[in-house]
Amino acid sequence: MAHALHIATAAFYLLAALAAVAGLGLRVRAAQRAGAFLLAGGAILHAAAFWQLHTLLPTPSLTELPLASSLMAWLAVLSFLLLHARVRGLALAALVAPAAFLGAFAGAIWLSIRSGGAEELHPILAHLHVVLASAGFALLGVAGAAGALYLAHHRAIKAKRAAAQSALPSLEALDRANGAALALGFTLLSLGVLSGVLWVLESRGQLWPGGLHANATLLAWLLYAGVAVLRFGMHESARRAALQSACGFALLLLAVVGLRALP
Repeated sequence: MAHALHIATAAFYLLAALAAVAGLGLRVRAAQRAGAFLLAGGAILHAAAFWQLHTLLPTPSLTELPLASSLMAWLAVLSFLLLHARVRGLALAALVAPAAFLGAFAGAIWLSIRSGGAEELHPILAHLHVVLASAGFALLGVAGAAGALYLAHHRAIKAKRAAAQSALPSLEALDRANGAALALGFTLLSLGVLSGVLWVLESRGQLWPGGLHANATLLAWLLYAGVAVLRFGMHESARRAALQSACGFALLLLAVVGLRALP
């Protein structure tokens, strides 16, 4: 059932991506709204899929990269839906939906080839670390998407392209979405790093595990600490903040997800 629900979720997200991209490209507001509704439907199915994971024996670990990617996709969709309710940023769906499809599809593929052998049990701190860090990454992804759209809108204004401007949310709305997602995302990522340290300390008696993934996560945290200080402490301009969020998330994907995929 968890596998079937993941496939259904991926299908919803794929349809949402097609509707959102078509609506943005053709400037059809109804298609963009349909994309948001499809994302909401996919998020409900996604929640049911994760609920069903706990009925499997043995229960799959969320520390597996495909399932962690699926979890980040779900949390990114929830973040988009919450932000959309506040800032009306429908255009963000054109970036969130394709990423959500890839995450859900990765989870579906992993579940389809998953072996039936026993898996290592993980303490509650391990699950807390994965959930908090995944939520942080998801929100920072939304901040990066808002930053990318801000830069695109700003360029359209400079080039006096009225059609592109009308298809995108206002600069003020994108800046608010970027700031809110960055603040909450960095907070959750910080809690994720802290819970990871406590998990390693409890299970191994070490303060820091080392290794590519742990070091890359710490590097990502330091990177976003700098972005947060510039944005909220030094009152960086909205355009510079958007550029930092977009570039920061690109580096985050390279540093954390890319290195974790290495054997």
